[in-house]
Amino acid sequence: MKGIVEERAAMLGEYIIESKATVRSTAKKFGVSKSTVHKDVSQRLKVLNPALYRQVRKILDTNKSERHIRGGLATKNKYLQKKASESEKS
Repeated sequence: MKGIVEERAAMLGEYIIESKATVRSTAKKFGVSKSTVHKDVSQRLKVLNPALYRQVRKILDTNKSERHIRGGLATKNKYLQKKASESEKS
């Protein structure tokens, strides 16, 4: 079981680097929870492969600094869609 977890941590880290993915999208892609992804890439990867960990950390820090912008855009789109559907009904 130990080897599987270590392999998964490396796979998750490589995927995040290649696609500049968020923890949420990575979790969805691999069918695991966000907690699992976060623990694998922030704790396990730090011990297993420090170089890979540093690369992943940069991407995750970038994602964290941009998340308020993504959240605002999602909210904006939500209300634009709601307004469009209301105008179609009228």
